[in-house]
Amino acid sequence: MDDRDLLERARKGDEPALSHLFSQHQRQVFHYAAYMCGPSAADDIVQETFLVVLRQTGRRDAPTSSVRAYLIGIARHLVMKRHGRTSEWAVDETVLEQVPSAEPNAFDRLAAAQSIDAIRGAVRSLPPAYREAIVLCELQEMDYSIAAALLNCPVGTVRSRLHRGRALLATKLAASMGEEVERVR
Repeated sequence: MDDRDLLERARKGDEPALSHLFSQHQRQVFHYAAYMCGPSAADDIVQETFLVVLRQTGRRDAPTSSVRAYLIGIARHLVMKRHGRTSEWAVDETVLEQVPSAEPNAFDRLAAAQSIDAIRGAVRSLPPAYREAIVLCELQEMDYSIAAALLNCPVGTVRSRLHRGRALLATKLAASMGEEVERVR
């Protein structure tokens, strides 16, 4: 059964279908929400997203793009509702998750964790519009046209935000890495 069938069945109150849909997509929804409003609120956003699906008993229309993009769209709406469209969204600087290293050396594991933390921190510190473009297109690997539809803006705007977001990210990472080098010396 594909995602669209699962969504249709979940909308009709089929709990196993909702559970399967949840297990397939909750991680991507969580990562989007965690980058946009912090990990402490991300769990709530995930739960609310799938509750919205469960409450859509009257809807029969299929998503115009992927089910993943549809679910992230619901999560985006919930994030915007929770934190306001124009306000700066609060960012929790805690680590989103520990990524285990395949390196046997403890020093290599520590260096990799610090690099990952620096990247995540830099992404979370971007202005919301740039952060959202980076999260959707780079981290969620969403097509520009799908991201543009989700953000309700032209594809050119998504590309512009990505370009500016990448530039800011590079600047922040260079500054962060420069501070790390200075601390080691």
